Amino acid sequence: MSTFTKRYHPPGTAPGTLVASDSAVPLSIRLITYTDTHYAERTLSDPIDAVPWLDVEATSWINVQGNVPPDVLQQLGQRLNLHDLALEDVLNTGQQAKLEDYDEQLFVVMHCPSLDASGALQLDQVSFFLAPGVLVSVYGQAQDLFEPVRERLRRHHGRLRRRGSDYLLYRLLDLVVDHGFPVLEHYGERLDALEDEILAQPTQQTLAGMHRLRRELLWLRRLAWPQREVLSQLLRGDCACITPETRLFLRDSHDHTAQILDLVESDREMIASLLDVYLSSVSHRLNESMRLLTIIATLFIPLTFVAGVYGMNFGNNTHGAWAMPELRWDYGYPMVWGVMIAIAVGMLYLFKRKEWL
Repeated sequence: MSTFTKRYHPPGTAPGTLVASDSAVPLSIRLITYTDTHYAERTLSDPIDAVPWLDVEATSWINVQGNVPPDVLQQLGQRLNLHDLALEDVLNTGQQAKLEDYDEQLFVVMHCPSLDASGALQLDQVSFFLAPGVLVSVYGQAQDLFEPVRERLRRHHGRLRRRGSDYLLYRLLDLVVDHGFPVLEHYGERLDALEDEILAQPTQQTLAGMHRLRRELLWLRRLAWPQREVLSQLLRGDCACITPETRLFLRDSHDHTAQILDLVESDREMIASLLDVYLSSVSHRLNESMRLLTIIATLFIPLTFVAGVYGMNFGNNTHGAWAMPELRWDYGYPMVWGVMIAIAVGMLYLFKRKEWL
């Protein structure tokens, strides 16, 4: 599972050094150029092949998915004049979300949350380069994140084809942010299941499930906080690549990150409450067991006393003045049993009357 764990370069590595990623996803490159009246989509074998197709009159979107060789990325960076430090961060996955302004270019790092086959949280880095008329997106996961946006471009839905590359960046950022809502919905279902399990029959697996969910919510919180800061920077108006019209739409994505943070905090508080309920339930079960053991011990106190008295070995002097008269009775033994049973039944009746049983 991909988390925020950072892969560091060896000490002394020069800034801007590109290190190959460990993604096993095959490289896939798509170039999309579009205007209000034109749309073209091409699959390329090399990102460098996209450069001759770039049209200054159209918006161009280069989507690079999978394992990008460092030399290929470096050549693409040279052709598009991308900053070396930004290229380094593309391959150095594990970065926190951030925004870098390189004069006429923007470099944005985001993380897309998803769930793997086992239901565990997976965080995948998505990098964007924005320049006038050009957007480059790079990510290493196998899932095709941006197919909904491509489909809207193909069908000419809404204002997407009429806007520039900054609006396309907004749509992709919004799509990445919105991936957090299905994850939180899944967490809500897990919380409901944990609550039912705690109220019914909690086990050690219940406690482990709560701690695992709390850890994943912490990761999701660490994801959402810097992403909200990135969107805040885009809204401030300091970035020349973002038009005022696009900033109006970026507010919606910023609100979505705030909603995600609120939901994460709510789920974390819910887990804390469930943990208290779990501990109370375990304590209650322990108290019930201790009460049962106490009742059993209390029952045997008078029985032990009776058995101890009549179990004293004074049978050799049964005719003395201080001898136990019951030792000479024919029915002494069953009488003692009757007394002990009567005491036990009486105490059980008393416990039942006081609702201790």
